[in-house]
Amino acid sequence: MVSVGGDREDNRVPVDLSEGFGERLLGQLLDRAHEMPPQLIAPLIAEEVRRIGGREVSILLQCYEQLELVPLPGGGLAVGEVLPIDASPAGEAFLSMTAVEEPVAGGVRLHLPLLDGSDEVGIMSVTLDTVGEDDRRLLRRLAGLVADMLVTKSAYTDRFFQARRRHPMSVASEIQWSLLPPLSMNTPQVSVAGILEPAYEVAGDSLDYALNDDILHLAIIDAMGHGLNASVLATVVIGAYRHARRADVGLAELYTFMDTAIDTQFGPDQFATAQMMRLDIGTGHLQWVNAGHPEALLIRGQRVIRRLETPTTLPVGFGGASPRISELQLELGDRVLFYTDGLVEEHQQGGEQFGEERMIEIIDRVLPATRGTQQTARALSHTLKRERGGATSDDATLFLVEWHGGTADHLATLDF
Repeated sequence: MVSVGGDREDNRVPVDLSEGFGERLLGQLLDRAHEMPPQLIAPLIAEEVRRIGGREVSILLQCYEQLELVPLPGGGLAVGEVLPIDASPAGEAFLSMTAVEEPVAGGVRLHLPLLDGSDEVGIMSVTLDTVGEDDRRLLRRLAGLVADMLVTKSAYTDRFFQARRRHPMSVASEIQWSLLPPLSMNTPQVSVAGILEPAYEVAGDSLDYALNDDILHLAIIDAMGHGLNASVLATVVIGAYRHARRADVGLAELYTFMDTAIDTQFGPDQFATAQMMRLDIGTGHLQWVNAGHPEALLIRGQRVIRRLETPTTLPVGFGGASPRISELQLELGDRVLFYTDGLVEEHQQGGEQFGEERMIEIIDRVLPATRGTQQTARALSHTLKRERGGATSDDATLFLVEWHGGTADHLATLDF
C-alpha cells in the first residue's frame, strides 16, 4: 500500500496497487514481450484468450491493396480463409475501427480492431460463449497490446510482411513500402490516410508525414520514370525531405534543400514533382509549396469546392528555383486531397484520358457514403480504379488530410 494526496499527511488517500486478474493477464504478455521471438507471440495470445474463456483466436492483417484481411499463421491461432474487407463482419470492424459482435453457433464471434496508436494493423477475432462488458474491456486492451507487439516485432521478422502479400512484389515496390510511414493516423485534431496503387508494382510515387507538436508536415512526390530507377530517385527525394524537415527549417528552405540534393546527385535530367505542406493543427492555417504537382482539392461538406490553384514552383531537381509558398485558412471539418497524376492520366479505351473533371464527379459521389478519413481514402482509390476499368499503368497515389481543430489535452488527464 502507498499513499498519495495533498500537502498534509492526514489528507493522503491509500491506493491499492495489488495485481488483479486483468492486470496479471495483460502484464504477462507485456513482461515477456521484450525478449519474445516473433513466432511465440501467437501461442501466448491464444493462451491468454483461453484464460478468459475464449477460443478460435485469429489475427488478420490488411493486405497491401487494402482489399482483404489475411490470416496470420502461428501456433495456437485458428487460420481460416482470407476475408474481404467490404463484405465480412471482420471487415466491418476494420472499417469502423470498433468491435463487431457476430452471432455464431455456440457463442459470439468478437472482431476487434488492432490499433497501433491510431494506425490500424488488422483484426483480432475471438469466439466466446457469451460476451459481457468485462470481456469487451479486457479484450479491447489485449487487442491494443497485440497490435503494438506486431508492429514492434515486424522489425525483427519477415513473417508479418509475407502474410500481407497476396501477389508477388517488385523490387521497386519493396523499396517504396520500406520508406512509407503508417498510411493512416487519427488524432482529435487531425486525421490523415493514404493509399498507393498498384500496390505490388508502385515505383516512383511516395509520401511522408510527421506530426511535430502542433505542426503536421506532409509531402507527396512523383519521381520521374518507372521501375527501379524511379524508386531510387524517390528514395533520395524522401530522404532529403526528412533530413530538411528534421532540421526544422521553413518550407522555402526545405524545398531548396531537396532541389539541391536531387540536382547534385542526379543532374538536371532527373526530377520529381512534389507538394510539401505544413498545417497548424491548432489554428487550421495551411501552407504549401507545389513543385510541378497536380493541384490538391479542397473538400467541404462532402463535396469538392475548389482546386488549390496557385503559382507552381519547378519540380525538385532542376536546380536553383525560387519556391512559391501558398496559404489557406481551413474551416473545421475541411479535407484536402493530394494525389499524383496517375489518377487522371490513365487512358480509357479509345485513347481518352480519365481526366480531373471525371475524377471530381466520382469523388463527390463517393464522399456521402463513407465515414472516417481512412475509409474515405480507401473507397476513393478503389472506386476510381474501378471507373478506370481496373487499369493502373502508372503509379496512382492519393493522400487525404482532415482538420478537426480543438485540442487533445484531455488525453493526458487521468479519469480517476
